[in-house]
Amino acid sequence: MKQQRNAAWWQVLPAVALLGLVGFIPLVAVFNYSFFDIFTLDSRFWVGTEWYAALVGTPDLYAALGRSLLFTTLVLMIQLPLGVGIALLIPQNTFAKGTILMILALPLVVPWNMIPIIWLGFINTNYGLLGQMLEAMGWNFDYKFTALHTWILIVAMDTWHWVGLVAILANSGLSMVPQTYYLAAKIDGAGSWAVFRYIQLPKLQGVLTMALILRVTDSMMIYTEAFGINAGGPDNATSFLSLELGEDIAAFDYGPAAARSVVYFLIVLLVAWVLQVSSRRHIRGPL
Repeated sequence: MKQQRNAAWWQVLPAVALLGLVGFIPLVAVFNYSFFDIFTLDSRFWVGTEWYAALVGTPDLYAALGRSLLFTTLVLMIQLPLGVGIALLIPQNTFAKGTILMILALPLVVPWNMIPIIWLGFINTNYGLLGQMLEAMGWNFDYKFTALHTWILIVAMDTWHWVGLVAILANSGLSMVPQTYYLAAKIDGAGSWAVFRYIQLPKLQGVLTMALILRVTDSMMIYTEAFGINAGGPDNATSFLSLELGEDIAAFDYGPAAARSVVYFLIVLLVAWVLQVSSRRHIRGPL
C-alpha cells in the first residue's frame, strides 16, 4: 500500500500565510468596524447592527445591485463569446500565436486608473480618433448627460480591458485538443460547427468556468474605470455597488462603509458560489 505524503502542503504554507495577512485579517477588521459608529480609530461607539438594518432597508442598495447585475450580464454576454471567437481565430502552432497573445495581454497590464483617461481621450471630438469618427457620422455621443451613451462607453471600455483575458484562457483550452480529434472529424466530414460543438467546446468548459467566475467577481466590483468616466452619472445611472461604497468612504462614514463592504462581499461571494456549483453540475451532467 502506497504511503500518502503530505510534504507538498508545507510548500503552500507561505502563500496561505500571506493570503491570511493581506486578506483575512483586513476582512475581520472591516467586519468589526461595521458594528461601530467611528469618528476616529480611538473614538468608536457600539451601534450593533444599526448600519446593516439601515442599508438593507434602503431602496438605494437594490437599485445599485440591479445596475451592477445588469452591467455584469452585459459584459458576460459580450466578452465570453467574443473572447472564444478571437481564440478560434488564433493560428495554433505558429510564431504568430505568441505575438497575438502578447497583443491581447497588453490591456491587462494597463493601470486601472489610466483606462478611463485613455478612453476619454479616445472619444474626444478634438483629438480622439473615435470621437472624430462619431462626429463625422453625425452622432452626438454625449456620455456626460445621456445614460445610454455612458453605459455604452463603460461596457466598451471594460470589454477592451478584459476580453483579452477570456481569449487567452480560451486559447489555452483549445491548445489541449489533440490533433487526432481534428483529423477524425475531417475524415467523418464534420463541419466547423460540429467540430466546435463536440470537440472544442468540451475542452473549453473548464477555462470558461474560470473566466466566468473571474469576470463576474471583477465586474461586480468595478470602481476606478466607472468612476473615472462619469462618477456614477448621469443621475446615478452608472452608480454601481462599488461606487456607492466609495461615496461612504469619501464622506468618512467608516461604520456604514464597513457594513456596506461586508454586504457587498457576501453578495459577490454568493454569486460566485452559485456560478461554481452550476458549472460543476453542468460539467457532470444529470445524475
